[in-house]
Amino acid sequence: MALSREQMAQRVARELQDGFYVNLGIGIPTLVANYVPDGMEVMLQSENGLLGMGPFPTEQELDADMINAGKQTVTARVGASIFDSAESFSMIRGGHVDLTVLGAFEVDVHGNIASWMIPGKLVKGMGGAMDLVAGADNIIVTMTHASRSGESKLLSHCSLPLTGAGCIKRVLTDLAYMEIENGAFVLRERAPGVSVEEIKAKTAGKLIVPEHVPEMIFAD
Repeated sequence: MALSREQMAQRVARELQDGFYVNLGIGIPTLVANYVPDGMEVMLQSENGLLGMGPFPTEQELDADMINAGKQTVTARVGASIFDSAESFSMIRGGHVDLTVLGAFEVDVHGNIASWMIPGKLVKGMGGAMDLVAGADNIIVTMTHASRSGESKLLSHCSLPLTGAGCIKRVLTDLAYMEIENGAFVLRERAPGVSVEEIKAKTAGKLIVPEHVPEMIFAD
């Protein structure tokens, strides 16, 4: 069974470490803020100028002026700082973000990512993704394994305009967790109930399958 958006966010949250500064992209990545492990100190950064982002607000906490880069309302945790976007991008370009979580349209076996444009469709622009992939060494992409029409998003070569080249090393989809090594996707974990054969069938790029691929475990 494919992972839900919430389960994908939970799995990504396992990659957080105490003291990390983390940037969460638009879409599924924003949900990671709701699953920071108890007792762990993580500072979430938003490129519109917020360091110390908390979980999404309850109705009582809602403040229309407190938003993330995707214009979603958020909360600020104790110790948060608010500043202009120029300073925010200085943090990103200076390599001060420990982990970046991004969505994508496509990723390929060379670590290339296409996440901002589909020709013929109206888009708002690349936003901060270009700076994030250039300024961060530790990036996780999270997305669905295939499009709604069933076409793989894990390719030999990206077909869409690139956001960054050779910058992606880890990908979490609704079917699997993979690392990119030596021009191939290496299958490390699979979603509960999802077979290796299904993952193979929906992966267009070269896929290496180790002898043992464990299922992800989620608490009830």
